[in-house]
Amino acid sequence: MYLAKLHVLNFKNYEECNLDFSPSVNVFVGKNGSGKTNLLDAIYSLAFTKSAFASSDQQCIRAGQGAFMVKGYFDKEGREHELVSAVQVGTKKVFREDQQDYARLSDHIGKYPVILLAPDDVDLVRESSEERRKFFDGIIAQVDKRYLEALIQYNQALKQRNSLLRMFQERGTADWVMLESYDHVLIQAGQVIFTRREAFAAEFLPVFQKFYRFIVDAVEETDLQYVSTLHETDLASGLLKNRQKDLALQRTSVGIHRDDYQFTLGGGDLKRLGSQGQQKSFVIALKLAQYEVMLLHKGFKPVLLLDDIFDKLDDYRIARLLELVKGDLGQLFITDARPDRTAALLKSIDVAARVFTVDRGEIR
Repeated sequence: MYLAKLHVLNFKNYEECNLDFSPSVNVFVGKNGSGKTNLLDAIYSLAFTKSAFASSDQQCIRAGQGAFMVKGYFDKEGREHELVSAVQVGTKKVFREDQQDYARLSDHIGKYPVILLAPDDVDLVRESSEERRKFFDGIIAQVDKRYLEALIQYNQALKQRNSLLRMFQERGTADWVMLESYDHVLIQAGQVIFTRREAFAAEFLPVFQKFYRFIVDAVEETDLQYVSTLHETDLASGLLKNRQKDLALQRTSVGIHRDDYQFTLGGGDLKRLGSQGQQKSFVIALKLAQYEVMLLHKGFKPVLLLDDIFDKLDDYRIARLLELVKGDLGQLFITDARPDRTAALLKSIDVAARVFTVDRGEIR
């Protein structure tokens, strides 16, 4: 699978552009702030129906405009598919595949897999459990529709349960029967999510360990463990036991929304004990493992987006990553502020690329 063409209109800092891509390597070069990452985000949005960086669709509309459109043409197993994402202020978002609107955006997730490797990905190690859950949920949801449905049901019920707890606190009285209706959804959907997360962690670990060893070219003991309270107690008991606590906190204090993934290196906690280089290597290995797992499940190669990573890696890690590129990772998009560096790196592995120069929303 590869992206053949991209058309953007009033998306972020772009008034309009039409681009034809190589099915192998494509490079966006230009000064920082010129809009290179915005092009990657436009591609990402066609896969996930939303931006990787903006919290709302409205933030993607070019300043002074009332709407944006992103259109892409993907070649998938020899067939061309047109994807359109359009947002207009005050109206419902339109997302369309081959002239057919989606009734539910979730039905699109996983059809055109895209993997983004960006400088901020180290937050997977350094930030809260929410970042790690989001990462693994994003992978599993693309390969397991039942998991995605359970996740949507769980999050909706959790939001409604928390609203009910706040209402009880304001009124000074609680209706436990009302609460039980949401507990029932949380228990059923939560069990599906817990079981799938546990199985996926076991599947993902050896693939991740293989890539970590490749990147560092050394034997370092690495591990990732799925951590959940459901390993010790069932969700039904936990929700019942913590009712009064939840009422006082006005939020649900137990459940799979509090799960985490523990990253360890050499038997110690990666966040506290790992060097910056080790943390970066860990994250790159996570993303490459995501790529391979997606390939195994989908049967075709995802599109890989590498955003400004050459500035964040040392020469050795860049060289190891380029070895994988030379081994054919499928379609690849790279952004870099230094065109001479990118040209030299690609020349060193004898890989041809289509290069686009980006200058404040203009492309040549």
